[in-house]
Amino acid sequence: MLRFLATRVLTMIVTALCLTFIVFFLTNLAPNLEKIAKSEAGGRITDAEVASWLEKNGYASPMIMRYGEWLGVVPGWTRVDDTGATFGRCLTPGVEVATAPVRCGVLQGYWGYSTVFKAPVSEIVARGLGLTGKLMFWVMIVMVPGALVVGVMAGMREGSRTDRVLSTVSIVTTATPEYVSGVVFIAIFASSAVGLKWFNGSATSAMDDITFVNFTLPVMTIALYGMGYIARMTRASMTEVMTAQYIRTARLKGVSFSNIVLRHALRNALIAPFTVIMLQLPYLLNGVVITETLFNYKGFGWTLVEAAGNNDIELLLGVSVVSVLVVLFTQLISDVGYVYLNPRIRIS
Repeated sequence: MLRFLATRVLTMIVTALCLTFIVFFLTNLAPNLEKIAKSEAGGRITDAEVASWLEKNGYASPMIMRYGEWLGVVPGWTRVDDTGATFGRCLTPGVEVATAPVRCGVLQGYWGYSTVFKAPVSEIVARGLGLTGKLMFWVMIVMVPGALVVGVMAGMREGSRTDRVLSTVSIVTTATPEYVSGVVFIAIFASSAVGLKWFNGSATSAMDDITFVNFTLPVMTIALYGMGYIARMTRASMTEVMTAQYIRTARLKGVSFSNIVLRHALRNALIAPFTVIMLQLPYLLNGVVITETLFNYKGFGWTLVEAAGNNDIELLLGVSVVSVLVVLFTQLISDVGYVYLNPRIRIS
């Protein structure tokens, strides 16, 4: 098991380095850097002034060197202006040159400074991650138990009326994207046109105080979309398990149907859905962009949209790092859980 974990962790590190370098390369292309220079120094500056500004602010170095500086494995750039003052990546206001750190990157906890929000990237990412974490928590509370119940009920009686009805509902919810279901929910439950003003059409107030009125619609919008997919996977796995030989043997021995389902079939049926459930976490973190924008909930997805729309490279890189880490850690947890649920893999 330790060898398995060590191999997975080593693979995670290599994958994280490769993915973050790809994102760094794409966000630091020449057109993006030119936009930053014009937004900071003025939109009417010439090409020579753009090149001068990029050189003064450390953007003229080779790509691999700047990636090492951003990562924190290469010393940060420094320069001395005409007046003799020293500037550099690691020289923040109020810090003297002698006491400034040599390296200041992601590994040292320095994520950069947002040009749009005028605040440290780490603070913005932490705030957005916390808000989306609350949304993810309640979505998982609603989505996972509901999907498992629907999938198990459909898989217990394959081909029955209950199976057909629940399978149809699962397909409909999976085929309906969030920007459709969210608009429908707002029109029905939060609009004065219909008259059912049960909930708020905006979740901005939920950022400070979560209530049933302001948080139900965004939670249901995301939960319904993922619930159908998990339910279908659970139903397929449950159907396969219920036709296994050991289930037939249990029935011949007179074991009650409820005990067969709960004690013999359910654990084996949860192996495949467990992987699907764990893969929902990265989606919930980055795939809630539409829902957070629709309900004006300024979480992690909303932060990603703002960073990309305003060419905020440092913030976009910070969001990308968190996204990569979440995906890799959820895959690690999924692999470990799969080994735990399936003894054949653990023994081999």
